[in-house]
Amino acid sequence: MTDLPQQTFDDATAVLRSALAGDGDAVVGRFDEVVDRSGLAGAYGVAWCLAATMVGDPAPGSCALDFPGIEEAGYDARWVARFVSAYANRDADTGQALFGAAAADGQLPDCLLTLAGSTIATLRSRRG
Repeated sequence: MTDLPQQTFDDATAVLRSALAGDGDAVVGRFDEVVDRSGLAGAYGVAWCLAATMVGDPAPGSCALDFPGIEEAGYDARWVARFVSAYANRDADTGQALFGAAAADGQLPDCLLTLAGSTIATLRSRRG
């Protein structure tokens, strides 16, 4: 996780600040800026950083994720569950495949917005 450029962490922080403020347009706008500057690979790095913020740095095999009813959820929620699971399992290949599929399906902006919101919800739940 620490091999990402500082700009990725700065972008992830900006995304989280916007999500915390409830400004979905700013979240999507920041991701658009990242894509303009660094392509989809840059946006993937920011998304991977958000997943890391949600999960932390668990030891391999120590993380169990539970997503009740996930198959009935919308595309974006299923995508977030799978993307976060890929991070938790240290499976960057699956994370990249999910990212590419969402982009190809035209769902990436919604998925990234849901990921940002889920990250904020996770951080809030840890606070108490």
